[in-house]
Amino acid sequence: MECISLNHGFSFIWNNKTSFIIRLTYIKEIWLINPTDGCQHSMNEQGIKINQIAKILITDLHIDSMSGLLGVLSSLNLSGRGNSLHIYGPYGLEEYLDLGKKYSHTNFCYMLYIHVLNKGLVVDYSHYRLYVTVKNNFFEFFMIAHEKYGKFLLDKAKKFHVISGPLYGKLKKNLNFILPDGFVLNGYNFTQQTCIGIKIYIIFQKYHFRQSLENSISSYIVIQKL
Repeated sequence: MECISLNHGFSFIWNNKTSFIIRLTYIKEIWLINPTDGCQHSMNEQGIKINQIAKILITDLHIDSMSGLLGVLSSLNLSGRGNSLHIYGPYGLEEYLDLGKKYSHTNFCYMLYIHVLNKGLVVDYSHYRLYVTVKNNFFEFFMIAHEKYGKFLLDKAKKFHVISGPLYGKLKKNLNFILPDGFVLNGYNFTQQTCIGIKIYIIFQKYHFRQSLENSISSYIVIQKL
């Protein structure tokens, strides 16, 4: 999982007009957060294809957070996108999009799903989860990547004459087994290094609270909007 700023290229963002993407490498998706004006140009400069966008997150209905939304949707339409697109935002976003389509006389050739942000689990994938909390009418996001077990060393298992089957899967989970002759099979010796989970904590408010600061301590990266 990788976070890329579309404003300055830094992991920590200190700008009112904040737009960035989260690249989910395991499922090959890109999530665009707050598509501001000019974000498409920044994506092109960094070699990011707009058709890779699977979800768009809007934190508020301020123009600084969504000035480039209709432009992104129109570009996806012109590119002949066939896959559906999910947009998550506060209440009133659907009405804004309806008025934008009516004003520009535009219809999209792909399915567009609009979800109203609520507190709790919003997106649940097998490897990624997105949680939303609300603090004083501001949204806070937790993006969590689950732990991934290391690749199983098949050649090494065959070298030790480990019988193929369910035992392989248990060794991959780093479980240990004691054989009748006392020989110990340690799962750590048959797998590559496990990739620990990553938590991205995204804050969009100027003043933080104790709970927000405590949550950010164990986070891999913190992004702020002042």
